[in-house]
Amino acid sequence: MLESPISFEDFMKVDIRVGRILSVDDFPEARKPAFKLTIDFGQELGTKRSSARITELYAKEELLNKLVIAVVNFPPKQIGPFISEVLVLGVPDEHGRVVLVEPGEGSLVGGRLF
Repeated sequence: MLESPISFEDFMKVDIRVGRILSVDDFPEARKPAFKLTIDFGQELGTKRSSARITELYAKEELLNKLVIAVVNFPPKQIGPFISEVLVLGVPDEHGRVVLVEPGEGSLVGGRLF
């Protein structure tokens, strides 16, 4: 079931950017398995942190330097002892595991989705 339609202006209020994962740390305090990510969004936004429940399909090593897409203008969210500043985007696979949404070749760090 689809939610009610939004205007294009409403969509443009959501700031979705390309970032590069700089570090990946375990997050043992999380209720559901997650990683703590530090992500570079370029000179304009700098680095931000995020909690991401992507441990089922991704190893820490393969996430380093990976480009991801994230919403960067939600308010920070307290997740246990950690403050998540951005929401990394993913979609579920057939088993409900999170698959990261990845930008295409040539995407610039800090580039905005529109």
